[in-house]
Amino acid sequence: MTTDGRAQRESDLISYYTNEVRDRQDRELPDSRVRVRAAYLRHLAAEGRRSVVEIGCGPGRDGEAFAEAGFAYTGVDLAPASVEACRSLGLNAQVGSVLELPFEDATFEAGWTMSTLLHVADADLDQALAEIVRVLRPGAPVGIGLWGDEVGGERVWQDESGFGPGRFFSIRTDSVMQEALARHGTVEQWLSWRDGDGPMHYQWAVLRTPA
Repeated sequence: MTTDGRAQRESDLISYYTNEVRDRQDRELPDSRVRVRAAYLRHLAAEGRRSVVEIGCGPGRDGEAFAEAGFAYTGVDLAPASVEACRSLGLNAQVGSVLELPFEDATFEAGWTMSTLLHVADADLDQALAEIVRVLRPGAPVGIGLWGDEVGGERVWQDESGFGPGRFFSIRTDSVMQEALARHGTVEQWLSWRDGDGPMHYQWAVLRTPA
C-alpha cells in the first residue's frame, strides 16, 4: 500500500465518520461489547491501572464508561468531529492516527481500541500495533476488538446511508489476527462471538505489552 493510498483511505474515513457522528452517538453498543468492557474495567482495577488511552474513540461511548469508572482517560481519533463529540462530554481527546500516535513513549498504563484496526491495511497492521505498544508502559494490557471472518480480505464497502464515501476494511481470520498480535506481545485472552445474523464474528483480545 502506498502512502498516497493510505492518505486517501484516512480522508474517506474522516469524511464518513464526520457525517455519521451524531447517529453513532445515539446508537447503543451491543450487550456483548458492554459485557466485555465491564470485565476489562474490572481487570484494570484489579491491576491498579489508572490511565487508559483509547485509539479510535469515536463519539466517546466507551470513553464515558472509562471516565465514570475513575480512570484518567485519553481518546484519539482520525475525525475531528469525533474528538469534538468526546470533548463535549468532558473527555480528554485529540486528533491522530493509529499509525502515528501523538503521544510520548510509555505514556499510558492501559489501552483500548474497538473496531479501529479493521480500517488499517494489512501492510500497515504491524506499524499500528507497534505504535499502540510504544505509547503503553511495559507490561501494560490493551483490549483489542474488531470484526473477523473465516475468510480474510481487503475491500472498500460503499455507504448506502448517505454518510459519505466508501470505507476501507481489512477483515482478518482469527489465526491471522492472533499471529499479528503475538508479534507485539503476549495474547492473554482471545474470544469471538457473533452479533447478529451476518457471516462475520467479533474478535476480542487482551494483549500484554512486552515487559
